[in-house]
Amino acid sequence: MALYFAERPCGLGKMWTLLIALLALGALGAMPARGEILIATAGPMSGPYLTFGDQYLRGAELAVEDLNARGGLLGQKVRLVVGDDACDAEQAVALARKLAGEGAVLVVGHYCSGASIPASKVYEEQGILMISPGSTNPRLTDEGGDNVFRVCGRDDAQGAIAGAYLAERWGGKRIAILHDQTAYGEGLASETRKELDRLGVSPIIYAPYEPGLRDYSPVADKLAAAQIDVVYIGGYSTEAALILRQAHDMGFPVRLVSGDAIITDDFWTIAGAAGEGTRMTYFPDARKTPQAAETVAAFRAQGYEPEGNTLYAYAAVQTWAQAVARAGSLELDQVIAALRSATFDTVLGDVAFDRKGDVIATSFIWYSWKSGRYEEVQ
Repeated sequence: MALYFAERPCGLGKMWTLLIALLALGALGAMPARGEILIATAGPMSGPYLTFGDQYLRGAELAVEDLNARGGLLGQKVRLVVGDDACDAEQAVALARKLAGEGAVLVVGHYCSGASIPASKVYEEQGILMISPGSTNPRLTDEGGDNVFRVCGRDDAQGAIAGAYLAERWGGKRIAILHDQTAYGEGLASETRKELDRLGVSPIIYAPYEPGLRDYSPVADKLAAAQIDVVYIGGYSTEAALILRQAHDMGFPVRLVSGDAIITDDFWTIAGAAGEGTRMTYFPDARKTPQAAETVAAFRAQGYEPEGNTLYAYAAVQTWAQAVARAGSLELDQVIAALRSATFDTVLGDVAFDRKGDVIATSFIWYSWKSGRYEEVQ
């Protein structure tokens, strides 16, 4: 707070100055000694992928609430702001600049890799820590600065698992790989194809499709004409579900294998019975960890089921808070040093990071859609 004192044209000038100064000091004494710490969560809070944005919001919101209930951090309360990037690169960059201007010290986000990667450059320039709960493209940490971390796995690991499964289960069949041309979808499809190539299996089709359409019958026709047995889709739930359902509607019961973006009820809402048996790789279900039991109960008491990325967003806040406490400072360099040198107790279990900012020892496992619910494949 800046104090300004004006000269008075009479002999009482010094007295006025003293009175104003005393009043100002009194006002300062009534203010908190420190301000609040501002952090943000950023992701698709609108648009076709808002389910994932809502998971980020729910997870970060409860983590901040719990943190403040325990007294905050470094003697200060933490305040969460929410940013919508709609999974769009330009909006993500604009949002990142806005959050920097507002003084955020941490961003829990983004979700779509195509938004996370360009936004991360802004955070690097502005000295803001970024921890993503769900962006899986390897480029995020391969090309990102020291300030970039994630608590989820990478698509090169996910693609290797998917490629190995396709080669083992469908190696003698006709395989197609499709992708939506996004950083996430194309990256995941590329990693899956890379593993198939390594294992000596060649897909019959490797092709892009345009995201955001409602009619994918030309894509379904192409799969049917090639008599594809299984299609691997690198992309998001809406389009994958439409492609699958429209293929089944035309009497072509192709099987679908995909990645982590299919873990959403939106997929089954669109695909319906055509989605039965669809397999997808995803992170381990954090709801099953002993460390998450109390937090899961708190979510359920709110009438909310913390599936998907919810607990990963919660863990991102937890990890940051523990690193700040360990560093005894909000200074970025000190927090980064703490993140790279310690193991953190979170709802995901123990979390530690490698030199790139990738979480150590996070694997992908298989899930399958069955009767409108997804379940872990044993």
